[in-house]
Amino acid sequence: MDNKSLNLKRTFGMREAITITVGTVIGVGLFTTGGNVVGILGSSVILATFIAMLISIYPALLYAEMGSALPYAGGTYQYASLGLGKPFGVLAGWNFIISLIAVTSGESLAFSFYFKTIFRALGYELPISDVALACLVIFIFIITNTMGVEMTGRLQNGFMFFFWGVALIWFLLMIPNANMPNFLIMPEFLKDVNLSSFISSVAMIWWCFAGFETCCALGEEIKYPHINIPRALFLAPFIVFIVNAFFQWFLVAIVPLEKMSAIAEASAPYAEAMTSAGILGLPLILLAMGIAFGGDFSTLNASIAVPPRYLFTMARDGSMPKVFSKIHPKYQTPYISIISLGFLSIFLVASNSLIYIASLSLFADLFYYVIGIAAAFGLRKNYPELKRHYKAPGVKIGVPVSMAIYCLMIFYLDSSAVITGIVWSLLGLLIYYYCKKKYKSEIHHPDYINVSVEEPSPEEVIKMDKEYKIWKNIVAILSIAAILIYILPMLLK
Repeated sequence: MDNKSLNLKRTFGMREAITITVGTVIGVGLFTTGGNVVGILGSSVILATFIAMLISIYPALLYAEMGSALPYAGGTYQYASLGLGKPFGVLAGWNFIISLIAVTSGESLAFSFYFKTIFRALGYELPISDVALACLVIFIFIITNTMGVEMTGRLQNGFMFFFWGVALIWFLLMIPNANMPNFLIMPEFLKDVNLSSFISSVAMIWWCFAGFETCCALGEEIKYPHINIPRALFLAPFIVFIVNAFFQWFLVAIVPLEKMSAIAEASAPYAEAMTSAGILGLPLILLAMGIAFGGDFSTLNASIAVPPRYLFTMARDGSMPKVFSKIHPKYQTPYISIISLGFLSIFLVASNSLIYIASLSLFADLFYYVIGIAAAFGLRKNYPELKRHYKAPGVKIGVPVSMAIYCLMIFYLDSSAVITGIVWSLLGLLIYYYCKKKYKSEIHHPDYINVSVEEPSPEEVIKMDKEYKIWKNIVAILSIAAILIYILPMLLK
């Protein structure tokens, strides 16, 4: 197989890098476990969400550095392989894969919950199980992702902008139903919150941020990656914070205080919150449609698209069976990897447990981020000559502090999910050592160090700078607004 047949096509711009990254993140976490935390912390959820954003920003800067310097498929797998050694790269890539497989499974189940809510709001119970509906929607996205990155990108933009449009309308409809005293009165259940439960809550909300570096996995399919990848990563944590903060504010505002603790156990917390508040009809239908066809679909599309790029790269390097490195002759997509991981997601759906799926994904996320963060330091040490288009500040302090924070959160996870994650990691290493022995000389394609990338024309630079400035200004304004709305009830009392 020649080198050209092993290359992916650079198609995505900054907008797609952002919408695919944010789309991977905004979905199952926000509308399930992220909403559940409101039933634990009440209006104090903003503090946990803000902390989750803060501990995501510095790692995002590290990934901006690595992604712009090594803009190839595989993300953390590539960085860890070069910075720490191939076994660490395999562990990172392998855990990234199971993390997003779990996200795909959880997201498809969340879609089922909210999709069926649409029919319940119309007085009709849909005669299909959650598991069957979840499997069907995964199968549909396996097909669309196999049919090319152009389709993936167009669908992603459509899903995200539909979600934001519907969310804005829903916010406006909910304002008359907001109970400002909910932000001023301490609910009884807050007395049960201690340091341990707060850290656990931060970890579950941080899951709503996990995946902020997703565009790095698509580095080989992003145009002008040395410019677009850092810009996408500078914005992604703030965009995720904005969406989480606004939705959580409305969840706190509409649920009667005496019923708020029940949200902690809800499968579809936003739908159940509206039902408990007696807000039915069009607002409930609009919410369910926005979540199902915007938030859930954007995450499903991205989470089915991205992990195969890791598996493809690992197979291309000889770290996984080579069959996964096959590219579709017409669509130029790693179709074997897409189909295989898609069906593995369908298998995980059978557990029908969002809590278990979330904990498994969270363990894998934290584990591969610890490796990825360490890889940034390893790359600085092993490859000082690497051309870094962006350089993260304070690596000697930022790296160990970030690693310590992420390791701390691992200790607060469900033990069964941690055991599953460890078993999955050992399986990945066994497959790697088998492939290493079988293929003997590993493939290293392309030469990852200091390969020149295409520069945009002066006209393209002006257009790209203008687009980035617009995004940056909007994100800055909305970030400030997301904090101010929690202070507003105190000013109005």
